[in-house]
Amino acid sequence: MGDEELELRLGRRLVELGLSVATAESCTGGGVAARLTSVPGSSAYVLGGVVAYSSEVKTRLLGVPQEMIDEYNVVSREVATAMARGAQTRLGADCAVATTGIAGPDGGTCERPVGTIWIAAAVGAEVRTLQLSGDSGRAANVEKAIKSALQLLLQMLA
Repeated sequence: MGDEELELRLGRRLVELGLSVATAESCTGGGVAARLTSVPGSSAYVLGGVVAYSSEVKTRLLGVPQEMIDEYNVVSREVATAMARGAQTRLGADCAVATTGIAGPDGGTCERPVGTIWIAAAVGAEVRTLQLSGDSGRAANVEKAIKSALQLLLQMLA
């Protein structure tokens, strides 16, 4: 199935269930929200999103505790989960999806190399996370994260 079908299927499922969605994005820079809103009629379920590229925006707008960032790093399961929860709570959505990672080409470390991306999806009280790894170049890393974020949320709604 094509990528375009992914956001169509996700949109259809959100409508069927009567659920709303919000996004919190770092390394994908709004790409998840762009894909969601590319579907005609998406205003029925997309509430909005936050592009939280800096730690300050993650803490101030999404409520991610600075202590969590200090302890686990901004590229972590814990921060991705807190970002999804923050988007869900602060935008009043039933569901949320968040991305945080190192798209490249720079910024990687031995512990977190370029291509390390964490995704979190929240539906109600349930949260699932997914870690991506492997560097295929910045554009491919971002596209893989966007597609994976949409797929994770769709799987939760199945």
